[in-house]
Amino acid sequence: MNPKYARAACNQQARVRFECGDATALSFEDHSFDAVTMFDVLEHIPNHHKAVAEARRVLRPGGFLLLSAPNENWRFPYYGFMKTMCPTEVEMIAEWGHVRRGYSLNELKELIDLPCRGYATFISPVTVLCHDLSFSRLEYRMRQRFCTVLSPLTWLGYALHQQHNRGTGTASVWEK
Repeated sequence: MNPKYARAACNQQARVRFECGDATALSFEDHSFDAVTMFDVLEHIPNHHKAVAEARRVLRPGGFLLLSAPNENWRFPYYGFMKTMCPTEVEMIAEWGHVRRGYSLNELKELIDLPCRGYATFISPVTVLCHDLSFSRLEYRMRQRFCTVLSPLTWLGYALHQQHNRGTGTASVWEK
């Protein structure tokens, strides 16, 4: 993580301690936390086994690991017709610093080795259109216009998306 985030307003509040560190070598004592979050983190860490082991180490018994990650349905762009206006998947993975595409739920179960208490998918085949337009090579105002025009469809996609429907990302909760 970039240390400049330590200066963000949310990290300047009383009782907030911002720590920039290595997810594979956390500087906290065993069983320090009731919850650990890893939102879109694991796909960026080469040694994801070590990062999960560290998260488990600092979790108290009965604590929860909350994470999100791209899943087996993720691709960029999602729809082939957008390939001419978007960077390639390889370019996006490199720009975002991914070392892997993502995880199926079964891969997460094997990696985390804790009981999964629930999961939900997100970024559906409907909502992914504006997601991919946002990262397209189109000029900023053009991207903004397209997303504005498509916003009713995007909101409808969010409203109709069910917890386990097809999505390109998965959010999950695991209990120690």
